[in-house]
Amino acid sequence: MPLLSDYACKRKIAYFLDPLPKDARILEIGCGSKWVGDYLRANGWTGYVGLDLESPADIVGDVREWRALGLEPEGFDAIVAFEVIEHVDFVDEAFDLLRPGGLLLLTSPVPRMDWAMKLLEAAGLNQKRTSPHSNLTDFRSIRRFESCAIARKAGLSQWGVLRKPNESLLAA
Repeated sequence: MPLLSDYACKRKIAYFLDPLPKDARILEIGCGSKWVGDYLRANGWTGYVGLDLESPADIVGDVREWRALGLEPEGFDAIVAFEVIEHVDFVDEAFDLLRPGGLLLLTSPVPRMDWAMKLLEAAGLNQKRTSPHSNLTDFRSIRRFESCAIARKAGLSQWGVLRKPNESLLAA
């Protein structure tokens, strides 16, 4: 794993994963190398499910087809999607899959700084992209969710913790 990617993984564990309750139902969209699932399972989380377009995910398929994949609406307490939203818009699907009050945990390049991420990839310091960044999204513009925390890391990456509003808030 490239140097900056390895460092970022360790920081993501402390920031996003360790605060989650051990009994939380967690869906990871774009589980790829499975490092999130491996960490969670090895450290006592029991409700993790990894979804990706390719094996060896727990569920192989496109999150936009979640019903056909057998996922339950409002079936998850948290959705993890590290370095995914820049490839595909899945905000509506995440909203449908999260219980009220559930968390959407995101990381992605800052849209206007994606050029710098390409340079880091070329230098071998960051993981290489697996598909084009055709959906670069500023987390402050994501609709339907409440922002709990949005941080910029080194001016290049954005980290977001977003919450699905409770039903009482949706009815207002």
